[in-house]
Formats: sequence, structure tokens, C-alpha cells
Amino acid sequence: MTQPFVLPHFYLPHPARLNPYLEEARAHSSVWAREMGMLEGSGVWEQADLDAHDYGLLCAYTHPDCDGPALSLITDWYVWVFFFDDHFLELFKRSQDREGGKAHLDRLPLFMPLDPAIPVPEPRNPVEAGLADLWARTVPAMSEDWRARFAVATEHLLNESLWELSNINEGRIANPVEYIEMRRKVGGAPWSAGLVEYATAEVPAAVAGTRPLRVLMETFSDAVHLRNDLFSYQREVEDEGENSNGVLVLETFFGCTTQQAADTVNDILTSRLHQFEHTAFTEVPAVALEKGLAPHEVMAVVAYAKGLQDWQSGGHEWHMRSSRYMNEGARETAPWAGPTGPGFSAADVRGLLAAAGAARLRAHTHVPYQKVGPSLIPEIRMPFPLTLSPHLDASRSTLVEWCHRTGILSEGVWDEDKLEAYDLALCSAGLDPDATPEALDLSAQWLAFGTYGDDYYPLVYGHRRDLVTARLTTARLSDCMPVDGEPVPPVANAMERALADLWGRTTAAMTPEERVPLKNAVNVMTESWLWELGNQIVHRVPDPVDYLEMRRQTFGSDLTLGLCRVGHGPAVPPEVYRSGPVRSLENAAIDYACLLNDVFSYQKEIEFEGEIHNAILVVQNFFGCDYPTALGIVHDLMSRRLDQFEHVVAHELPVLYEDFGLSREARAIMRDYVLDLQNWMAGILHWHRSVDRYKDAWLSGRAHGFLPDRTPAAPMITRI
Repeated sequence: MTQPFVLPHFYLPHPARLNPYLEEARAHSSVWAREMGMLEGSGVWEQADLDAHDYGLLCAYTHPDCDGPALSLITDWYVWVFFFDDHFLELFKRSQDREGGKAHLDRLPLFMPLDPAIPVPEPRNPVEAGLADLWARTVPAMSEDWRARFAVATEHLLNESLWELSNINEGRIANPVEYIEMRRKVGGAPWSAGLVEYATAEVPAAVAGTRPLRVLMETFSDAVHLRNDLFSYQREVEDEGENSNGVLVLETFFGCTTQQAADTVNDILTSRLHQFEHTAFTEVPAVALEKGLAPHEVMAVVAYAKGLQDWQSGGHEWHMRSSRYMNEGARETAPWAGPTGPGFSAADVRGLLAAAGAARLRAHTHVPYQKVGPSLIPEIRMPFPLTLSPHLDASRSTLVEWCHRTGILSEGVWDEDKLEAYDLALCSAGLDPDATPEALDLSAQWLAFGTYGDDYYPLVYGHRRDLVTARLTTARLSDCMPVDGEPVPPVANAMERALADLWGRTTAAMTPEERVPLKNAVNVMTESWLWELGNQIVHRVPDPVDYLEMRRQTFGSDLTLGLCRVGHGPAVPPEVYRSGPVRSLENAAIDYACLLNDVFSYQKEIEFEGEIHNAILVVQNFFGCDYPTALGIVHDLMSRRLDQFEHVVAHELPVLYEDFGLSREARAIMRDYVLDLQNWMAGILHWHRSVDRYKDAWLSGRAHGFLPDRTPAAPMITRI
């Protein structure tokens, strides 16, 4: 069969290495698969299928340094996960049996108890038998923290198969943002990262949840999945009728040829590997120092990062050899005649220094303060009606008084003219049109705090290249939000004074348990400002995936959603909010608003502020295109995110309600939550269209650095 495209040249600077216990793992996995019932009689595999796929070779390449028993156990895990995938395809995807697929998936978490002493049910099929056996053999060697993380990754891998099945049922192809986000869970690379810990060293709990370690895992995941999409396009799309393949997604989204889509997928893959390296060399050492890791803990993180690199090179080598994938002519795509043989398919120094090196350099070469305006504003679809609070004028007046009282207008960053041009009360009046006067004031003041901090960090700390003080400021802001009634430290500046005031009024009637998510949401926002600051200091335009995911945090989206949920009560279980459809709904709304902001603020940020964090600039930099072309891509993505929001409301939420058996009260709460998000999007669009903050006439008449008579002094840097 003719291949649908020529495989591109892959960026992989680390040659693959082969574990010497390969044959031991091959023999063990074959016996184990037969014992679990996965071969003849399963209706899925026979011995010839298992031999041809050669998962022993996969694991020997991806885990080159572990001992024989560990390699055999890891190989069994991979046999199990690939069998699960093919078993789910045969039993549920081909027949489009969503109900049967859900019933199958609902039982599997029962075989992964965090306490190994808890008994598991009697297995009913090879998938359950394999999972029960593997869990019992694996978890005694790992901590409870690892068990919890690995169980969640496994459940995501299993449960999100329903998302794939739903898309097949609807004949629907995801958009790129949704696809990359969901592919991480469906593809199972976070799960693979857990097994890398088993093979190398367990990540210390103190840093396991931090951004640098999360980015290592996510960039690893994206690269693994995108590489798999390139090699498996023919089998998945042409043979199995899959809609979940990155090449198909980009082919559909951009309306380009399959070859162009494949080349673009490879560009994104390369960018994610560059992001992995950037994070490993810059952010990981910083967080290790910040968390005070002991030397042996630092070495554990290093071993884990190296294990993820080994997986990339080894996984590539296996794809080149396995009969499961299209790989004809792949080696001929290398642009030079270098060393050959096992492990050397990735060792291409010329390619590394040419194409990949140029792409890496491009992220640092943007020239700031270029004349680009006025911003081009396309036709923006908004299907939801706008309603404004009748208390708007009173809230405007109250906001000015509050900003004076907290000192926001006295530090050299904002003055009354800026505050009037921003008209944040108008934004709140659209976001929450039914709010009481007190609630509307509180909402506008939260927006002022977030917007002021977002302006303050790059202006004060960015111009001074002062990441140390910025980190201490962020830590002090977190101290201004006590959870258990502990005293707030003496405030040192306007941000601390404002946050302490907002926190006390917002959480007065909350329990400590209710305060924790809200505090975490504020911390996510303020810590994301440090990410922006780090990029600003090294003048690095982020890659598209990292930008879009971090943009949700810099926009304060978790905080906004948390405030929307206040008062929802226990009728809606927390698991509903954590579910794929609800997160997809929220992220679609958030992305729409973030991209909308980038469209309106392009001139303000690029021309007047020298910013590098704007989706249009990110697209320009990544694809090497001009402003109108990049705007078209961002506008299209905005429209797709709005389509995604409507799709989830119409098709996925009703199924979710049935899956969870939600009560009438809970469904009413969720309907109100959807309405809140609709108001949120409509209000944000109206605000951007109305205020002077983004208009050329106002921008051209303002100074955009420190106010001339009030340059702020360096803030207090001690932590109390």
C-alpha cells in the first residue's frame, strides 16, 4: 500500500540505546500475555500479532538502563495497554457501543486500590486480569504519592477512550487545541512517564506537582503522541477510520495537503522537544533550589529527565522497526549520510544544527516595539446575548475609591486616566449581570487586582530583570490568603493590601476547605506571571502549545471560574467539575476569551509595550508568517473554540449528566454555570469593544512605562 506522505526528518539529538535484557523481557511477556488470556481465543490477538508488535523491543529501547525483572514488568505493562487499546477497538469502537464501553471502563479503577491490602474483584476479561496482576506486582515498590499519580494517569488513559468513541460516533474531528489536550490523556504518555519513574527514580513529592516537572511530562507526552500520529496515520485513519490523529486534525483545520500537515506536525513535535530541553536546563534547577531538594532528590529528578529523553529516542527507534506502523523509507529522509545501525536513526548533527537550530534561534529573535497598529479586528461571532448590571455606574465610582485606598494609583504604574480607560467595572457588569451591588464591586476589584498585577510584573520586575524579587513578591502574595484564620503579615505594597482586603471579604463565610481551591487559583495566576517574566528576561517567544496552556493561567481563568462556582453547593459532585466534558467546556470558553484579548491587545502589547506573550505573535514566530495571516489563524482558532463550547453543551453535557446520574437540582446548577460562562464570554467581548485600553487614539497619547513623577522603588523583598 502506498504511504500517504513521506515521513519527515525527526529532531532527536540522543541516539537510542538497547537494554541488554531484551530477550528475557520478550520471553516473559509472551508467557504472561498467554496466562492473562490475551492471545488465541481472545478475539483480538494471536501469538503472531504479539511477536510482530515486539513490545519487548519497545521497552528495551525506551528503558535502556533498568535491570531484567524491571524491564519484564514494564514490558508487561505495555503489552497490557496496547491490548486494552485493540480490545476496546474491537469490542466497542467498531460497533460504536458507547454504553458497553463505559460499563467496561467503570470497573477498571477497582483493580488499582491505593492500599495493596484492599481486595479487588474477580477479573472478567483479559484487560481486568492483566491490570490486577500488574498493579499487585508494581505498587509495593512505590510510594503512595506515586500510586495516586499513576492511578489517575491510568484512569485518564482508559476513560478518555470514550471521548474518542464519541467523536467517531459523531464523525467529528477535533480542533488542534482540544486535540493536543485530550491526546495526552488518551495516548497514555503521562502513564508512560510514571513507568519511567519506576525504571529510573521516583520524583520527589515536593516537586512532582510543580510547573517545571509538569512541563517535562507534558512536552514528553506531546512529542511521543505526535511522533506516533505520524507513523500510525495510515493504520489509524485509512484502515481504522480514526478521527483522533494529529495529521488529520491539522489537515482539516488548515485545509492543507496531508504532506503539509505531516510536516507541520513534525514542526510542533520539534518545538515541544525544544521546550523540554529549555525547561530541563532552566526551570528544573530553579525549582529544585526553591524547594530545597537534597542532593539525592536532585539526582532523582535528573535520572527521571534523562529517562524521558531515553524514551523519546527509543520510542522513535521502535517505530522505525515495528510492523504496527508505516515506516517505509523513513531512514532515507535523513539529510546526510552519517553513522548507521541500531540507535543511530536520530544521530543527525547537520539536521540538528540547520533546521532545528534555526527554529530554536527564531524564538529569541523577535524585534520589540515594531509599528504594527492599529490592531486589525475581524468579525467576531458571539451567539450569546449581552446583559449589563444596573449597578454599573455606582460600581465604577466605588472602584476608583478602592484603588486609591489600596495604593494601586500611587505606585507609578496606574493613574486615574488608565483606570478610566480600562473601565473594569464595565467588564464585571457584563460577566455577572445579576450580581448584587456588593458582589459587583467585589468582582470589579478582583479584576483590578489581577490586571494591575499583570501590568506591574513586566513593568517593574521585567525592566529590571529582577526575577528574585518577583518570586519573593509572589510568595508574599500567597501569604496574604490565610486558609485557617492565621494572621495576614503586614502588607508592604498595593498588591498585598488589595489582595488581603479582597481575600478577607470574599472568604468571610467560607470554610477552610472551600478557601483552598480559591487560594490555589490565585497562586496559579500569580505564579504564571513569573513564567511570563522568565520569558521576558531571556526574550523568548514561547511555543504555541505552551503559550495557549499558560495563557489560561496568566488570564486568571481558574480564579474567575472559582468565583463562578462559589455557592453551587454539594449537589454537583467534584468529579463532575473534574470530568473531561466540563474541563473541555471551561477551556473552550477560556481560550476564546484569551485569544479575543490577544486580538484586541496586539498593538498595545507589540508596539507600545514590547511584549512577547500574544497568540498572534506566537503564531507569526512559529509559522514564519505575517500579521494578517497569523490573525486569520488565531481568529479561526477562536471560532473553533466557540464551536467547541456549543458542541459540549449540546452533545457532551447531556451524556455526562446521565453518566453521573445527576439530580434535577444538580442539572439546574450546571445549566446556570453554562449561563455564567456564556455571560462571561459575551461580557468580555463587549468590554474589549468598548474600552479605550486597546484603541490606537488612546494608546498613542499615553506613556507606557512608569508614570513620570512616580517611578516605584524596589518593593520589600523579605518574607515574613
